[in-house]
Amino acid sequence: MLVTAAGAAGIGTLGGARSLLAFATGDGEDRAARLLDGRLVATGIPGASAIAPVGTFLPGGPIHDNPALAAFTQPGRVLDPARFLVGSRSNFGAPKAIAAQSEGALLSIDPSGAGALAVPPAFAAAGDQASALGGAVQLYTAQSPTWLNGFYNPGAVTAGQASVSNPLGLSINNAFGRLWPANAPYGLHGPGTSSIDDPDGRPLKGAPNALTGGVYFDAVTGRQPAQVIPGALGRGAVGTAFLSHSADGSTRAVFAVVVADGSIVQEHTGKGLDGLAPAGTVQPLLGRSWGDGGGERSEARVTPRLGAIVNYTPAIILYVSQPFDDSILAIGLTAGGQPGSQVYMPVSTRVIRSRALDQPVDLTPVGVETENPNWSSNTTLEEGSDLYVCNRGNGTIVRMSQDGGVVAVRRVAARGRSLGEARLNGVATSSDGTRIWVTYVGRLPGLDDREGGVIELPAF
Repeated sequence: MLVTAAGAAGIGTLGGARSLLAFATGDGEDRAARLLDGRLVATGIPGASAIAPVGTFLPGGPIHDNPALAAFTQPGRVLDPARFLVGSRSNFGAPKAIAAQSEGALLSIDPSGAGALAVPPAFAAAGDQASALGGAVQLYTAQSPTWLNGFYNPGAVTAGQASVSNPLGLSINNAFGRLWPANAPYGLHGPGTSSIDDPDGRPLKGAPNALTGGVYFDAVTGRQPAQVIPGALGRGAVGTAFLSHSADGSTRAVFAVVVADGSIVQEHTGKGLDGLAPAGTVQPLLGRSWGDGGGERSEARVTPRLGAIVNYTPAIILYVSQPFDDSILAIGLTAGGQPGSQVYMPVSTRVIRSRALDQPVDLTPVGVETENPNWSSNTTLEEGSDLYVCNRGNGTIVRMSQDGGVVAVRRVAARGRSLGEARLNGVATSSDGTRIWVTYVGRLPGLDDREGGVIELPAF
């Protein structure tokens, strides 16, 4: 049974986007939000959304131990640990595999250069893991024939589904697995997909579940012969986070995926999809849009998304941002069910509210768990870590403790200028904790590009 306890802090708004001239810190003192100036890393990324450091894949996992897969992690390659991956609603010229679905891609970007990378709009027309700008930009995967589930899993019920299509979430199992994008191929109201991807960007080779292969879709990839908890990707997938090994004691990975109707599902690599929490647990994104007159001409084409991260000790807590409620939902999880078919179940919830939250579109750990062989992931909080909250509404990053206390707030700028018409749309922390990457959509002041891109900021 779900036990609910709501947090208690007021919310105030001014003209649609919150005015953050001051905020309440943990010690009760009001302070002005300081400017955090960053450098522009990349432009020309339509609908720039989820972002994640590639990070180091640990010993004992297939990408580290299999030489053929490990080759993709070498310096300059698509999964070089120093690079990051970023989602886009564009195929960058690669042909579409599924006409009725949105385009979409994950780019691999080297952030080490001094200047901003202008991503060529059609550099991937060959339909493979193409590269541009001397290899600084590479295509990891896209909604294109090269990356269909059927390439390695022709008998899967989702053989005709692609690795990505309008990707809105990305969680990487650096501990013992692979990369998991979450997608809204038909927007928020149509069915969603979630995939398990190899380093070549294709859904899982040698998948242990013949029905699913490497792509979960709608209601057709549920656990067989019956689900432990009902659930489906019946609407667009809007966020995802790694949950570690299955609760059944197997070595298989399990991920939580948040659905646009406010439900959450859990995906088991071997046994398929179960529910985790029913529709409405998270504030639904259905029927919501960013078309609020914020000034960004491409705003109506940007699908709303949210952030999800996991604390694993001393208790498992899934944090999910609620951008249209200016809040964060914290869900306590535990293992439950019959022996051999245990799943994760919610045991508590609490809502974190603060005047510092203004359309919190994404979350990332301040300290990313990089060493634990069961939990290492871009979406896993290091033990005791704070979290960063990315506010789309007022263009700020909030550092917050897990109990909801505000540690600091920074207003994002790029090249000494405000964001202008642009809106933040994603956040990630570098594996070493020294840098923050944010995605933005729309036009930054002084630039002709109106699509979106990535800004690098110092950690705080």
